[in-house]
Amino acid sequence: MTDTKPAARPAIARRGLLYILSSPSGAGKTTLARRLLAEDPNITMSVSVTTRKPRPGEIDGKDYVFVDHASFEGMRDEGALLEWARVFDNYYGTPAAPVAAAIEAGKDVLFDIDWQGAQQLSEKMPGDVVRVFVMPPSGRVLEERLRTRAQDPPDVVARRMAEAAGEISHWPEYDYVIVNADVEESVRSVSAILAAERLKRGRLLGLSSFVRDMQNSL
Repeated sequence: MTDTKPAARPAIARRGLLYILSSPSGAGKTTLARRLLAEDPNITMSVSVTTRKPRPGEIDGKDYVFVDHASFEGMRDEGALLEWARVFDNYYGTPAAPVAAAIEAGKDVLFDIDWQGAQQLSEKMPGDVVRVFVMPPSGRVLEERLRTRAQDPPDVVARRMAEAAGEISHWPEYDYVIVNADVEESVRSVSAILAAERLKRGRLLGLSSFVRDMQNSL
């Protein structure tokens, strides 16, 4: 019997990428990020530093690194942050060193950040970023999601809704836009984008030597 087992994919050295998910609060980017991390072992989450208080169930060092304002400002002033932003009276930022080490080692890093952070990452590492903006299917659905998750008091929900239009206005700055009406479909879209971006020629650092070795063997 002929063995029809497919040949193993050759190992070609690849530079990692920075995979950015942005959306107005409540549109579902965090849910999509968690699903992607659970289903794809080759991408890790960038753990942001923040001055806001932990929400129920959040773990310091896993979901965020929670610090006070003085500590955050010290990191910012020392140049230890790849990007940072102030959102709803709190600071958020990305430590630079672990991100740089990851992409040099060919590992992908996932970012759950807003448009301000996406702009800064794009300016500093333009060839490494992949930007996806997650849209809610409607303003009504967005408000329902914010109220249903019951993590914020009514005044904060109202403020997030007021800010949503401004955040959505930045969608043209992104490479891809997903309207998150169905979570399963959105997860498939997020995964498909990542798979395609990993195959881009410019990220396959070992491609030239692979092709050269193949030519020499012909």
